[in-house]
Amino acid sequence: MKHRSTRDVIEDLRRGGRLIQIDDEVDPYLEMAEIQRRVYLNGGPGLLFTRVRGSKFPAASNLFASLEQARYLFRDTLESVRRLIEVKLDPSALPKHPLRYAGVPLTALRMLPRGVRSGAVQANQCQVSDLPPIKCWPDDGGAFVTLPQVLSDDPTAAGASNQSRLMRVNLGMYRIQLTGNDYVPNQEIGLHYQIHRGIGVHHRAALDRGEPLRVCITVGGSPAMSLAAVMPLPEGLTELTFGGALAGRRTAMVKGSHAPIYADADFAIVGTIDPAAAKPEGPFGDHLGYYSLQHPFPLMKVEKVYHRNDAIWPFTVVGRPPQEDTTFGQLIHELTDPIIPSVIPGVKAVHAVDAAGVHPLLLAIGSERYMPYLERVQPQELLTQANAILGNGQLSLAKYLWITDDPECAMDIHDESAFFSHVLSRVDWRRDLHFQTRTTIDTLDYSGTGLNQGSKVVVAATGAPIRSLPAELPLELTLPDGFRNPRVVIPGVLAIEGPACKTDNDRQALVRFVCAFTSGSPLDQFPLVTLVDDSDFVARSFSNWLWVTFTRSNPAVDVDGIEASIHQKHWGCRGSLVIDARIKPHHAPPLIEDPEVTARVDARATRGDALAKYL
Repeated sequence: MKHRSTRDVIEDLRRGGRLIQIDDEVDPYLEMAEIQRRVYLNGGPGLLFTRVRGSKFPAASNLFASLEQARYLFRDTLESVRRLIEVKLDPSALPKHPLRYAGVPLTALRMLPRGVRSGAVQANQCQVSDLPPIKCWPDDGGAFVTLPQVLSDDPTAAGASNQSRLMRVNLGMYRIQLTGNDYVPNQEIGLHYQIHRGIGVHHRAALDRGEPLRVCITVGGSPAMSLAAVMPLPEGLTELTFGGALAGRRTAMVKGSHAPIYADADFAIVGTIDPAAAKPEGPFGDHLGYYSLQHPFPLMKVEKVYHRNDAIWPFTVVGRPPQEDTTFGQLIHELTDPIIPSVIPGVKAVHAVDAAGVHPLLLAIGSERYMPYLERVQPQELLTQANAILGNGQLSLAKYLWITDDPECAMDIHDESAFFSHVLSRVDWRRDLHFQTRTTIDTLDYSGTGLNQGSKVVVAATGAPIRSLPAELPLELTLPDGFRNPRVVIPGVLAIEGPACKTDNDRQALVRFVCAFTSGSPLDQFPLVTLVDDSDFVARSFSNWLWVTFTRSNPAVDVDGIEASIHQKHWGCRGSLVIDARIKPHHAPPLIEDPEVTARVDARATRGDALAKYL
């Protein structure tokens, strides 16, 4: 079914037995989010809240409840998009298989957005205060839009034709704060976007011209627009093209003196960003599993708020993965994985690890094609490919990039523990670590030295295994004072509790730990050791280890090793590599549910209705 509105999506899910409707009043302050999180984690269906306290609009969540449900929503168009991608990768396939690709020209035509004079979204007007004020985590700074489609108009396209202007519109999912802080109610809202986002190019152009940036925030409509908003497309290619292909129709955009408005949306907030204005935005419980803290971000001046007849407010919840945005990532991986080799030569696959918060950790499979007549002794082309990955759009935000080759084509990059085992059995810490210091990291990552500031490390390994990985603790292992409770996470990876970190630059415990061992000691059987605050929690699951290790460490500061040395400005170590993943005072606090709301949702679970089984 080709959906035009959130109502279409809801009825489609209802017909497919993929919806639970909740008719009693539910509080948008934490309760709706708590229900959403539990239903997603327990594999539940879409949710429709018909009575949202404090708002006349119903709300929907968990529309992307699973990869299987996402495929269901796009069942009429997903295959045509795949075939379009196939032809893009190999144009010669079109004449060779004309029947298979017969629909490709029509799909390509649907990629062109079209201008219209009015749209369903403009049927009614309201105020920001009429929208569902959904707050997801106790310390959030206010109510946020969590499934926004932020459309910005290219200031340099003012004199261009309507079609040319539409082809330069940027569509992104940047969080929007509706209430709280110092925002003037109904007149101002916060717009938080991070580095390497397309709206930044438009904002820069507006600053250079000294004029406001025209922006429209839409919510709802076809679910294709939500997916398009997070699709990693090349700079300069509007996401509206992908949205049209996946929606099965050309994206209709209302033209005018404002930013183009997505005509089929359920809601639209129209206004401008004053190039010189900013106000504190946040905090906000984010997808790394911590709060992103309050910082100055652009301020949007609200001019109009529209909504269509029978509008439904779609929302989601982000937090420590997995959450509903995990499904977005899975579907994007499914569509874009075949494209990677054409974008970065020699690279076979790249995987942003959801359990580690996506941006902190990338895994990659490359190829070693340099001097094939010589035995592969150390990474060569892998390092070239690693630099290309870290120079590519949002992939450049990674802190840790682990890359290897796969001559036998036997690896599944999504099997994360197997990938680590493959690398750890081959890595030589004396040569295979490559640091970048004083560089940019994700805006939401507070493990670095400041906002957007931190470091990166590439771990590149190739060749035959050089060690076997132990699965049990050596009996003769002893630890320095203050370190305790060693736990094996997976073979070759050890988690050890260290003393609590007292100051931001407290490296004394890390240095004392690595200095207590020598290469060849019992600890050295484990190539990778992580210092943590709670080793039982970290070793309970590989996902826990991924989350703690890569969201709580800054490579240049928190990576050390046994018998470390510097040779020709290259850092390495002879023995175990040690990552200090203890919580530091400057880190953002982790997300914790409100006990009172938790108890309230627990009570719902005793009702025995359709919702209760997922709570």
